[in-house]
Amino acid sequence: MATSIKLDDNLKGRVQQLAHQRQRTAHWIMREAIRQYVEREETRESFKQEALTSWAEYKETGRHLTGEETRTWLRTWGTDAETELPTCHE
Repeated sequence: MATSIKLDDNLKGRVQQLAHQRQRTAHWIMREAIRQYVEREETRESFKQEALTSWAEYKETGRHLTGEETRTWLRTWGTDAETELPTCHE
């Protein structure tokens, strides 16, 4: 799929300069920038949807962990005393 992008002269020059410094084509730089942006935004949207789902579940059930319960659990990560995720409660 061919797509064209209109860049102002300043940005076009910056892309070309970066491409030269990285020994890549301007096309490669723009594709990479777009790929990274799309991945970042997809991750952000996934996180948002997960948070909304969790909030809806909490409103429905009232089940949760307190911040302190979560911090206590996280402090065990990577230690010999690492524990399983605590059970949610009302």
